[in-house]
Formats: sequence, C-alpha cells, structure tokens
Amino acid sequence: MSEQISSEPVEKLPKGRAGPVFAGQVRFDDVSYQIRNKTILKQVSLTVAPGQIACLLGPSGCGKTTVLRLAAGILSPTSGRILLDNYEVAGRTRFVPPERRNIGMVFQDFALFPHMTAQENVAYGLYALERPEALRVAGLALERVGLSHAMQRYPNFLSGGEQQRVALARALVPRPQVILLDEPFSGLDQRLKDSVRDDTLALLRETRATAILVTHDPDEALAIADQIHVMQTGEIAQSGAPHELLHQPANRAVARFFRNYNSFSGTVKNGMVELPLGKIAAKTFENGAFVDVLVAPASINVVSIAKGAAATIVENRDVGSTRRMVVRLHATDQKLLVMGSHDGLGDVGLVMTDQDTHIFPAL
Repeated sequence: MSEQISSEPVEKLPKGRAGPVFAGQVRFDDVSYQIRNKTILKQVSLTVAPGQIACLLGPSGCGKTTVLRLAAGILSPTSGRILLDNYEVAGRTRFVPPERRNIGMVFQDFALFPHMTAQENVAYGLYALERPEALRVAGLALERVGLSHAMQRYPNFLSGGEQQRVALARALVPRPQVILLDEPFSGLDQRLKDSVRDDTLALLRETRATAILVTHDPDEALAIADQIHVMQTGEIAQSGAPHELLHQPANRAVARFFRNYNSFSGTVKNGMVELPLGKIAAKTFENGAFVDVLVAPASINVVSIAKGAAATIVENRDVGSTRRMVVRLHATDQKLLVMGSHDGLGDVGLVMTDQDTHIFPAL
C-alpha cells in the first residue's frame, strides 16, 4: 500500500494576521525536482538562517525560480525534504500546502489584482481580520512604503516602482516568517531599480523577515545579500558571503559570473606560474601542473613600455570613475581588458599584481 502524504496544518505558523512573527529558518535537504523525466534540480541543499537575506544567483534556466516555488509549496519535490524551522513541510510522506506555510511571495510581474485598489490588494492577505481592520492595517503598510497618496489607485494607474512597493507591502503585511522575491526589480529601469532596491532592502531589514531573492544580476546579489547561493544547471555551485564568492570562487564559472577576467595558461614550476605579464604564486599546485589563471582587469597596471610587458592600447573609454581599455599584448597578440586611469592610445607596458587573480586546474 502506498504511503499517504499528510497535509496537516502547521499550527506554529499562523497566517492572515497582522501580529508579529519570528523570522523562520528555511532548509533544503538533498532536494531534487523532475518534470516529464527532465531533471530541473539535482540534490540541492541549502540553509537560510532566520532574519537572513539570501540570494539565489545564476543564469536563466538554472533552477532558481523552481527553488522558490518549492519553498512556497507551489511545487512538490521529487525527492529530498524542505523544512521551515525544522518542521518538514515537504518530503516523502508530508506536504504542507502554501496557505499553511506562513510564507509571503513577490512575483516577477507583481501579480496585483487589477480590479482592486492598492489598499484592497494589500488587505487581501489579511483574511483573518475583519474588513475595516484589514483596510486600516493595509493603509498603514502603504504609508510605510511611501504610498499613502496612492491607496485608492488601481494598479494600471501606478508606475512600475509603485506596483512593486504595493506587492511588497502585500507580502509583508501578514508578517510572514519567510518572504520570497522572484526577480522583483527586473522590470524596472536602472535608475528606478536602484532606488526601489534600496527601499526594499531597508524594509526587509526593518521587518527582520527571512528573505530569499532570485536574481541573475551579480551586482544586485552583492548589494543585497547576506548569503549568496550560486546555481548552475540545477545545482548549487557555491554558497557563501558576498566577499567570499567574489574573492574565493570555487571554480572558473563562479568567478566569471561576478566579473570579466583575462585568461592565461601556464605550467607550475617551483610554486610559481610564469605568464606574459610576470610570475604568480601557485603554491597549492604540484610542479608540472598545467593551470588556468584568471586575472581581473583592475589587477593589470599600465606603466611605461620600458617597465612592463610590451602592449598597445587599441580602445580607451571613460566609464565613470575609471577607464575601460582594450590592450593588445605584443608577445602573444592576445587582447586584454584593463581597468585603470591611463588616458589615450598607443604603446605601453603592462604589469600584473596578484590581487583578484584565481588559479584553477586546466580544462
């Protein structure tokens, strides 16, 4: 006889009220998800601590949104289990439906009801309150996100940034233990995106809710997250604090997701690798090992041609506080990307520092 899947309520995770709730922990234990014999997620394990803001970062199609939908209860895992505050909400014999998980969600398209005003949209999640009280609490939530002037407007009369703030207020007002955000800033122009992102981050910090945000923008992840989980083809490639992933990437794919790098190859000799721009330490590799070296554009300095490897600047553009140069290396005819302050074109010398360089076994 097949085992029955329980859908019992989670009494310690009440929803639909405006009262305070402690931030919750989210844990995935070896979670896989398949559809029509196609593997979308493969043994994903991650933990998001209470009150932490975590980002799922990766290219389109890597499984980020699937993780969010599994956490919300929109999907059920093929194998593995999902726990909220150490209570299993999805596993082999148990599945707690979305409405009993005390999780809020902000969708990529905001999913506002077009026939409801901003205030009515926010009040929608407060179904455990009497209507007048729900509207009052919704009004306070809209004031909190700077939309007291727009309470009676319908979504089609709100800007993209205003719609995003309504969606965020609606998700936060029932005081969920966890809030999930699926690329909530992707539809906004860059200037508005920065402003709305800062406001959202401030509000998440203020409410202290646990948050999981999906993005394909590494700068966004670095600006927002306490913890980043980099995903590749349905798996977690690396998890860690922003500084750790930026400066200690687990592999070349993770490194290249955060920055553009110049790529070199060489052989380790006496703990060093000799490259066209100089030598770099490779103490963790054995002598004779063939390695790939990634060098950040800002780690290459432009000097006089007599003091460095001979090269020619073929492009030089102002990109704000620095200059972006394309430089052709004479010895190999390789084109390099260099960031610095040198102005103009022509012959120069290049020297390399070991800052922001990464060495991996050659493919």
